[in-house]
Amino acid sequence: MRPTIIGIAGGTCSGKSTLTRALSERFVDQTAVMLHDNYYRSRPDLPLAERAALNYDEPAAFETSLLISHLRALLAGECVEMPTYDYVHHDRAEPTITIRPRPVIIVEGILVLTEQELCDVCDIKIFVDTDADVRLLRRIRRDAVERGRSLESVERQYLQTVKPMHELYVEPSKRRADIIVPEGGSNLVALDMLTHRIQRIIEDHAAPGAS
Repeated sequence: MRPTIIGIAGGTCSGKSTLTRALSERFVDQTAVMLHDNYYRSRPDLPLAERAALNYDEPAAFETSLLISHLRALLAGECVEMPTYDYVHHDRAEPTITIRPRPVIIVEGILVLTEQELCDVCDIKIFVDTDADVRLLRRIRRDAVERGRSLESVERQYLQTVKPMHELYVEPSKRRADIIVPEGGSNLVALDMLTHRIQRIIEDHAAPGAS
């Protein structure tokens, strides 16, 4: 029986990761998580200052074709090596993460529902919808504290690329979603519904005769 792929999209710091983490921790041995952010294009040809100035919130910033090929390999029962990304140096890192096929594969990222080919691979499409002010405050805290960026650089990136790209690409992708979840992992009702759906998928995989 082929894996079920769940795509989770939404704006920056909307709660996608919280929702993904809650689901994957609940079914730790039955889920695999693929992060779209790990598929940012490698640009070692550019100096750090130029890499930092790139637009990381448009579809062209991602090597989505590689992600899709990895998902298709997982559907075929093959293991893949998911790349990792260094947010301090703004470039793809050397280590990779081995992802093995699981009954449920979760794909998470702001633009997961933007490109039709990636949507077509997803069986269940979820959009996490959170107020813009809340997302901005969370992004400031994340980028300044966790990723070591200055407040000025976070503000500049948000105004120059994050906000306009959200309006151009992310928000319209909501129309492709099967389910819209306000507040992401904080929405306990939605989390309970998704948990029960995933439980049924896992039970179907374990049923006698499943292949």
